[in-house]
Amino acid sequence: QVQVRESGGGLVQPGGSLRVSCVASGNISNLYAMGWYRQAPGKQRELVAISGRDDSTRYGNSVKGRFTISRDNTKNTVALQMNNLKPEDTAVYLCSGFEETGGIYWGQGTQVTVSS
Repeated sequence: QVQVRESGGGLVQPGGSLRVSCVASGNISNLYAMGWYRQAPGKQRELVAISGRDDSTRYGNSVKGRFTISRDNTKNTVALQMNNLKPEDTAVYLCSGFEETGGIYWGQGTQVTVSS
């Protein structure tokens, strides 16, 4: 079993920055990727960013150029730096861990609210 736990999040004004972090624990030897998804009320869950064990990254189209994902394999952590935040970025941000065997693990999520 793998557990992932988010930290950070909160309220920020439009144009501001925020950082969320996630740590994985448990049987993490088979984790090949960690990343972030988000879900806003009434909307489907969408990809924000994913980082592979080989340092490959993939971003959702709506955050490219504004968000940066970083991963520390030695600490089993992944962080998301969010810059130039917009009201439409408001959502619950969920950390995810992906196993080579197909298992997917989710955190409980952390709320990010962009509002003046």
